[in-house]
Amino acid sequence: MTETILSSATKEVVIGFDRPFVMIGERINPTGRKLLAAEMKEGDFSRVEADAIAQVEAGAQMLDVNAGIPLADEPALLAQAIQLVQSVTDVPLSIDSSIIEALEAGIAVYQGKPLVNSVTGEDESLERVLPLVAKHGAAVVAISNDETGISEDPDVRFAVAKKIVERAADHGIAAADVVVDPLVMPIGAMGTAGQQVFSLVRRLRDELGVNTTCGASNVSFGLPNRHHVTGTFLAMAMASGMTSAIMSPLHPEVKQAIMAANVLTGNDANCAAWISANRDPNAPEGAGGRRRGGRRRPAAGDGA
Repeated sequence: MTETILSSATKEVVIGFDRPFVMIGERINPTGRKLLAAEMKEGDFSRVEADAIAQVEAGAQMLDVNAGIPLADEPALLAQAIQLVQSVTDVPLSIDSSIIEALEAGIAVYQGKPLVNSVTGEDESLERVLPLVAKHGAAVVAISNDETGISEDPDVRFAVAKKIVERAADHGIAAADVVVDPLVMPIGAMGTAGQQVFSLVRRLRDELGVNTTCGASNVSFGLPNRHHVTGTFLAMAMASGMTSAIMSPLHPEVKQAIMAANVLTGNDANCAAWISANRDPNAPEGAGGRRRGGRRRPAAGDGA
């Protein structure tokens, strides 16, 4: 099955269909975070450092790094942020920008094999980003929109993704190094948004054989108790074949849903990660919920 291999200087992460879901921490992004944007613009990266450490401690296997601040020197800021994050964590990074010069600056200082976020189906984007990805042996996030915008028709989005995969191949970039973002719309504004993504992810897995990711928090935008919606969406997307997401690992509802889905999709061997994270710290050693002879102790509600 398809495996997308990313690395830092010392650590490797694999995104794949038969692998645990990869959480890509979203917090290092000044969009919508006025204080972070102001600090970064002034050269204060203390919040970037704190966010990086907190997300990794919460379980993020990768981090997305964005420095998109209006009227700022984005290439210089992105390069500085990447160097700082790599100095305080060992996880691979997603280098996130819509500006080719910023992507170039970020890749130039990166140690390892990054995920470049992103390329779209627009010809100009393909012609500028794919040669950069190929030159540095990186992997790339493929956003399934083009010059016509974001289609509400999943078939159109699939066609855009297919175009990107094919154009990447023309540049010598394997399908394994193209991670498709099917584009998640807010469910509060588009009632079929979840169904569209689930259907599209299945096609991307079965017909193109590519890994997938998304900006997970988009789905719950504007809703109350939104983290439960995001967590449930991700569990259902994982069942459809989604293999990673750009998200916050700091919300227990979301993280627990992902861990449970790893168990139920068979990607948490012997439920080891789930048990380790959820075992009662006060339980006596060896307590496993079974009677002697291996018979299960009935749980409340079993009807026993």
